[in-house]
Amino acid sequence: MNLYKKSLLSLALALAAPLGMAQEVTLKVHHFWPPGAMPPSKILQPWCDKIHADSGHKLKCQIFPAMQLGGSPGQLIDQAKDGVVDIVFTLPGYTAGRFPIMEVFELPFMTNSAEAAARSAWDFYVKYASKEFVGIKPLMFSTHDEGYLHSRDKPIKTMADLRGMKVRAPTRQTNKLLASLGATPVAMPLPTVADAVSKGTIDGFALPWEVIPSVKLHEMVKYHTETDPSRPALYSAVFILAMNQAKYDSLPADLKAVIDRNSGAGLSQQAGKVWDESQAVGRKPAVDRGNVFHTVPAAEVDHWIKASHPLYDDWVADMDKRGLPGKQMLQDAQALLAKYKK
Repeated sequence: MNLYKKSLLSLALALAAPLGMAQEVTLKVHHFWPPGAMPPSKILQPWCDKIHADSGHKLKCQIFPAMQLGGSPGQLIDQAKDGVVDIVFTLPGYTAGRFPIMEVFELPFMTNSAEAAARSAWDFYVKYASKEFVGIKPLMFSTHDEGYLHSRDKPIKTMADLRGMKVRAPTRQTNKLLASLGATPVAMPLPTVADAVSKGTIDGFALPWEVIPSVKLHEMVKYHTETDPSRPALYSAVFILAMNQAKYDSLPADLKAVIDRNSGAGLSQQAGKVWDESQAVGRKPAVDRGNVFHTVPAAEVDHWIKASHPLYDDWVADMDKRGLPGKQMLQDAQALLAKYKK
């Protein structure tokens, strides 16, 4: 090979290498759970594995659990929006009042099914809330399994038992729920709950079973209050897997297509299903420890439902003030939940 041909070959290789490399994208993913918790291990990691395989190994996740990149859980949404990271897995409700439309699925006593709620939440987002998430691209919405109450020093059997108790809640609507039932709500994200219980800052907390073993909270309380399964769950919280919009826009068409195929309604439904299936597994350590369980009977739950009903009116009024059809939106959310309920 003469010198001229060698030079051309070298130039071609030099140009080709960066082009090939440019197709390999590492997505920086940040969340607040400990690494072994259910959502990152059963929802996030399988999603990352799937997009890695479907992209021919061009897309790769670099996952940072437990707020390893700094900040607080309430700052995760802005970390995605500002491009500090590429993807976050978090609760929109950790930024109280910022995403009020999707809060409809955090109203009390809406559903018993995380899968139905996840499917409903995605459809509702597409119809009503797409403008609420400027700068970020939602890849999934889901809710956790049924939310219950867990207390350290005394059981919660009636509304009267909640009076004067300081109880942690994750979101604005759940704080309002606890206040309507007579408790003193204390807003805080998951990572701070264990310390707050141990120090007596709170007397108990609202959480689903799924997450409790990963932060060993079943070892820090004695009493667990569940609700009659014939009634909708006490509460739930909305989760989001969200991507920086500019990062998504910067991807070549084939990689955008991989993200799109593996996100949206299908991913939301799968996440909800995983959350539903996690309930028994999450509950077992508390059973094995010998903790005390109480199921609030349907008649008492009905008192709780009545006491918290004004939250529905407040949400509708808030939507109306924003120029949105609040009553119709609530009816649509409830209709979606009924549609997807098995």
